[in-house]
Amino acid sequence: MPKGYIIARVSVVEPEGYKAYVAAASEAIRKHGGKPLARGGRAEILEGEGRMRNVIIEFESFEQARTYYYSPEYQGAIQHRLGKSIGDIVVVEGA
Repeated sequence: MPKGYIIARVSVVEPEGYKAYVAAASEAIRKHGGKPLARGGRAEILEGEGRMRNVIIEFESFEQARTYYYSPEYQGAIQHRLGKSIGDIVVVEGA
């Protein structure tokens, strides 16, 4: 079965306030069996529009990645992100 990936591209506008989101999201990732492959760190925009914070989280399946995103734990974490960042989040199925 192909793996599932949550991919987020984020611009943090309030770094201090964003820390509560990171803590809550980390707990939700752990609870739902996610494995962070990239989480912030160095980035270089090579083409098109980009954001400087990029996150890739691997799950055992597309469905498990969706379950994580819609879980009460992650939906609660999102409340800490509102107004502190701008971004795009997608779930994709691996090859």
